[in-house]
Amino acid sequence: THSTQAGRASQRWRKKSYRHSPTYWNTENQATSDIQVQPQKESVRKMAIGPIARVVVQAAIMGISILARALPAAYGAALQNAKKGGVDAAKTSGGVFSKKRMNLDEALMVLNLETNDVTAEVVQKQFDKYFAANAVEKGGSFYLQSKIYRAKEQLDEFIQEKHRENKEGKKGMGD
Repeated sequence: THSTQAGRASQRWRKKSYRHSPTYWNTENQATSDIQVQPQKESVRKMAIGPIARVVVQAAIMGISILARALPAAYGAALQNAKKGGVDAAKTSGGVFSKKRMNLDEALMVLNLETNDVTAEVVQKQFDKYFAANAVEKGGSFYLQSKIYRAKEQLDEFIQEKHRENKEGKKGMGD
């Protein structure tokens, strides 16, 4: 009787030892399941791309939001540093097409002048001398000619500012 019971048990489906699983053992000791496995359809495969795309878009939005907060703060900090260094904010934020200026010391060195020698006549004389000496037709350099021209521009502005200051100083004394 014992062997008959064992034979019946091997011929019928038995539940595994743990009851919460829907897996059963058949007579060849192969696991089978109550859940039917169906082949994946195209729509199921396409749906897997959706979550990946969503994660990528969320990461991109997060990166953009970080940059949107960081760039203005960095720009403000750069302007503050420029102001502390004595640079005018309007000059620093001129952009790509802003005119680069030669400073006064460089202009004096290019035209071989001293600060106390700066008059309109002396500047024009030195400009004519160095500009003609560096003429491209004579084998000179266009770069050096442009430096000489920019130096003259800077010194002309310096002379005009000195005249304005002198006029304002005289007006202030006359009051």
